[in-house]
Amino acid sequence: MTDKIEKLFKFISNNRKYNKALQEKYYRSIILPYKNEKEKIISLLYHIANTQSQPKIDKLSEFYRSIITEDNSLKSFQEFIEKINPNGKSNFESVYKGMLNQKGWGPKTSALISKSIFHLHNGKYSENLKIWNDVPKLIDENDSFYLPVDAVIIAIFKKLDNSIKWDFNKINKTLETKYKGQQIEVWDDLWFWGFITQNGSGDNRAFEWNENKYWVLKESDKDKMKIEEIKNKCQEFLEIFN
Repeated sequence: MTDKIEKLFKFISNNRKYNKALQEKYYRSIILPYKNEKEKIISLLYHIANTQSQPKIDKLSEFYRSIITEDNSLKSFQEFIEKINPNGKSNFESVYKGMLNQKGWGPKTSALISKSIFHLHNGKYSENLKIWNDVPKLIDENDSFYLPVDAVIIAIFKKLDNSIKWDFNKINKTLETKYKGQQIEVWDDLWFWGFITQNGSGDNRAFEWNENKYWVLKESDKDKMKIEEIKNKCQEFLEIFN
């Protein structure tokens, strides 16, 4: 399994531009319609929370009321940390742990918020997507960064070794034995390749190019040549599991 994990990491490291282009469009739709910092971070929070298959509406409602109605402007990353994780350090682990303590938020969505804030401020996306000016551009070696694990990623790890009971914690702990900080962020691309190469649900997923899934990604490039290019890349991805 270790050999295949290394091959997966090499593949996603060498093909980052595909998911990067999709993510850029996704973030633009979330951030650019809004003018101030508070509106932008609230928009991001709503979009991330809505990625849950069964969102806890009542609990999320309490969270939104607290963050929207309280007299704070959230004009800085530090202010946001103080809101969700009082006395927490100004880093990405504080975001993850702070969000995990909020009503209606779980490990995956908390990790997604941490990852998204990093993406928007790491200098690799459009400058006008930044919300604040005090977000670290790099993930410090003493910071902790978490892969947003969902059913797609769990299915991939089951494909690698179905004798292990994979979940959010098990997958992150497995990756952390070799990969740290910035490298964990690279692993986030695994979802893109996994999503468009899985057919079915639960334990009955077939691993194959799934063009229908590619088309339902609103931000995916619909150019015929680009689709063919990504299809060929997916074959490379799938060969790793053989």
